[in-house]
Amino acid sequence: MTKITFLGAGSFGFTRSLVRDILTFPALADATICLMDIDPERLASIRQAVDRIVAEGRYPAKVVSTLSREEALDGADGVLCTILAGGVQVWRHDVEIPKKYGVDINVGDTRGPAGIFRALRTIPVMMDILADIERLCPDAVFLNYTNPMAMLCRAMQDHSKVKVTGLCHSVQSTSEMLAGWIGAPMSEVTYLCAGINHQAFYLDFRWKGEDAYPLIRAAVERPEIYGQEPVRNEMFRHLDYYVTESSGHNSEYNAWFRKRPDLIEKYCTHGTNWNPGAYGYILGNYLDREQNWRTEISEWLAQEKIDLARGQEYAAYIFNATLGDGTLFEFNGNVRNFGLIDNLPEGCCVEVPVLASKRGLAPIHVGPLPAQLALLCNTSARCEELAVEAALEGDARKVFHAVCYDPLTSAVLSLEEIKAMVDEMFARNRAWLPQFKHL
Repeated sequence: MTKITFLGAGSFGFTRSLVRDILTFPALADATICLMDIDPERLASIRQAVDRIVAEGRYPAKVVSTLSREEALDGADGVLCTILAGGVQVWRHDVEIPKKYGVDINVGDTRGPAGIFRALRTIPVMMDILADIERLCPDAVFLNYTNPMAMLCRAMQDHSKVKVTGLCHSVQSTSEMLAGWIGAPMSEVTYLCAGINHQAFYLDFRWKGEDAYPLIRAAVERPEIYGQEPVRNEMFRHLDYYVTESSGHNSEYNAWFRKRPDLIEKYCTHGTNWNPGAYGYILGNYLDREQNWRTEISEWLAQEKIDLARGQEYAAYIFNATLGDGTLFEFNGNVRNFGLIDNLPEGCCVEVPVLASKRGLAPIHVGPLPAQLALLCNTSARCEELAVEAALEGDARKVFHAVCYDPLTSAVLSLEEIKAMVDEMFARNRAWLPQFKHL
């Protein structure tokens, strides 16, 4: 019987959808689903939800729940991670402090000053998890959904032999969006996508074997489509390739859209569902969820019938390929760049096609990115490299230097202002940064 462990199981949306998907594969239908969270109330609620999925699907699966990470990992074959180190009330300062200095962050969980400080808090926790996996289930396949994806995966893959990759839903969801814009069934679409997390690009996008980019270019010029994703569509117009992650995220990864109020008004406010608001879109949602998650889970449990159809998240397909019936599965995963993308830094974390099989996870060589994409990705990747070094070494000076070169931050602030901002962020995060001994 396969044991699949969820760390941070209280992340309701992810846990429900991933359990649902996993159990649809016959080879995994009798798995032991082990739910682990540090919050007993959230753990009890997600246990109810998973029990219902098992009961309504009439699966032979076994469900267990625990507050102990050791118990959860002991003997696990697959591990899924959706943790949030420090919680929303700590994360909010990652957005609020830069905003005070004029760096208008919208999401703040991936890169830039907010993503870097989130990485500083989370990397030590991830390294502890890896140590437990090496001791308790060294052969497990470890799939990470926790952000900041690239920095966490870069740190973990450099310091452990655990089979670990990071997963993001943006590649498959954006491909579906583009296919919908041109009226193409996904069963007739193929693509090659590569870059770094949230800044990967469709280097090739085909419908029935024919280049579909001319159709996508025509679709983007329609106002009703342009307005759905103004940042990404503007990037596509000028960079010639479509980026994977949403306008809200990508607006804060470069220097073009959020450095002036008029640009925020033009590109980042209307029709995107990414209204900047007081805290940024995602943080505002999370702050709301702290108040309403009990209502949300109660309403889900009260539904007369739940949807058990398999979704498109990668994790279940990967577990089926590696732990289940062995059906090969190609996905975009986050791995270190050893001979994968020729013009990005050696060893940095890239997002490329990976083949999952009984032999494990095998990344696929892509070659060079178009020069204009490599320039953009290199800037982010090198900031991430420096931030990971800083997190592992406890070097605050390297944190400052990593933030200095963040495109949005450097477009808005002077070096002196960046130093003041970083110092304030360190002061707020002191209790969560044990590796920085001098703080």
